[in-house]
Amino acid sequence: MTERLNEFAVTLAQLNPVVGDIAGNAAKARAARAQAKADGADIVLFPELFIAGYPPEDLVQKPAFQAACRAAIEALARETADGGPAMLVGTPWVEDDRLYNACALLDGGRIAALRFKCNLPNYGVFDEKRLFARGPAAGPVTVRGLRIGVPICEDIWLEESEDYENVVETLAETGAEIILVPNGSPYARDKNDVRLSVAVARVTECGLPLVYLNQIGGQDELVFDGASFALNGDLSLAAQLPAFEESITTLRFARTGDDWRCTGPIAAQPEGDHADYAACVLGLRDYVTKNGFPGVLLGISGGIDSALCAAIAVDALGDDQVHGVMLPYRFTAASSIADAGELAGHLGIRYEVLPIAQAVNGFEAILEGVFKNLPPDITEENLQARTRGTLLMAISNKTGLMVVTTGNKSEMSVGYATLYGDMNGGFNPIKDIYKTQVFRLAALRNAWKPEGALGPAGEVIPPDIITRPPTAELRENQTDQDSLPPYDVLDAILVRLIEREEPLDQIIAAGFDRETVVRIDHLLNVAEYKRRQAAPGVKVTARNFGRDRRYPITNRFRDSGEALPAPDEMLVSRGNQASIDAFEG
Repeated sequence: MTERLNEFAVTLAQLNPVVGDIAGNAAKARAARAQAKADGADIVLFPELFIAGYPPEDLVQKPAFQAACRAAIEALARETADGGPAMLVGTPWVEDDRLYNACALLDGGRIAALRFKCNLPNYGVFDEKRLFARGPAAGPVTVRGLRIGVPICEDIWLEESEDYENVVETLAETGAEIILVPNGSPYARDKNDVRLSVAVARVTECGLPLVYLNQIGGQDELVFDGASFALNGDLSLAAQLPAFEESITTLRFARTGDDWRCTGPIAAQPEGDHADYAACVLGLRDYVTKNGFPGVLLGISGGIDSALCAAIAVDALGDDQVHGVMLPYRFTAASSIADAGELAGHLGIRYEVLPIAQAVNGFEAILEGVFKNLPPDITEENLQARTRGTLLMAISNKTGLMVVTTGNKSEMSVGYATLYGDMNGGFNPIKDIYKTQVFRLAALRNAWKPEGALGPAGEVIPPDIITRPPTAELRENQTDQDSLPPYDVLDAILVRLIEREEPLDQIIAAGFDRETVVRIDHLLNVAEYKRRQAAPGVKVTARNFGRDRRYPITNRFRDSGEALPAPDEMLVSRGNQASIDAFEG
């Protein structure tokens, strides 16, 4: 008779993989397993597609990549013959000429079991139906006599429907005792509350303890915040890992009657603006380090956007890897030059002032013959921004430093961030941050230094930069407010247009001026081509410019702002279900 298991230890490897670095990811897995072995763990759990890095996008379709991932999994499997902890490792897997998003159980020197992701997300940033085959809703795997359910990420997110199977319910019905969920869940504001509510719904249905393991790290525009957790079957929070940092933590389960209970550490979680700032830091840090840049370069104007980006860059990389350049022209205020120098001094970065009048005058002289019969307009003003961009790119080319761009979401939305100035470069940490939040984050950073930040504590952004009325760096001799509504109004309209996709008539009915709403909607539409050319940047909202919001550049549709026409159902002929079934045979 088999002895009844009363204790079981699970090590959560909340780690930061690098997409395509299969050997490096395998080395991380080995190190985590060694720690799990020292902790006396029975199994170590890794995030979704860990060996490949997540999300691998179309890289996962390359046969050479698939073969390299499998070879790494096989090597790790052989190493489990030492009698140490089993491993649950996410990997792409080819079976019967079909590619799956899989989780491999490695134990006893073998690939003891495979489980394939059943529900494939195909919304927002996800594109898995195009890449992977759908797996079956399989039963649990067995480790040390314990039956473990292994739904993969999306497999716990939706209840059973025509398109989604309730995988957790299947696992409970087939004898699972504990649910371990590997995830690759990107950060968005308040996302942890959403994850917790999803997990609570699944535990309520099955009555089993559930461990939610999420990866951390930046991957292009996505940031993964970790924040892994465990729930007991009675819905109590059993453990909470920290956000935005790697953590290898062993949880110990004990049998109480027919149930299993876990106790573990409970780490405090950043929320709201604190979490958004941490996401911007991590996203920039990983983009720079994972792509092998020696540091970053940014233009410092004395304005709020570049000041916040500079603070984020120093927090992410350290002052020795950040180079600031002030590029003044004849309209640049003396106060802006002074504030930029003070900012650089607070942050301790290398800083230079390179006046651009000679370069701008040179461009104007070259164009004088072409423009001689044309009246002056914004073209001449934009030469300033383009000159700055050219000089920054020249320094970048010479030094290898990556240009950090500084356009915020509000101004990128309406086309007030200039190409080759605010938008083009390597990466933008505030691309998904509205202007009103830029001011909040700057004030927040002066009062709070994030855990793990490499910058100095205390006031790093001169208060004059935060309190000075905002000016458009595009046109240094006029304020944005000369042609845009106040930022609190602008951002409120943009949130409704971008995040909520509200019709104009609803926005107007909420109390916003019709002419203003129509103008902002027009600016949002005509700036699409500019946003397509912008640098990638950290995603912190539900609908960033890039993966989430994809509009055609050539597009003549415009919302008129009138009430939406009601559909005329009387015009539609529909067959009854019996006739449809008969026709379909």
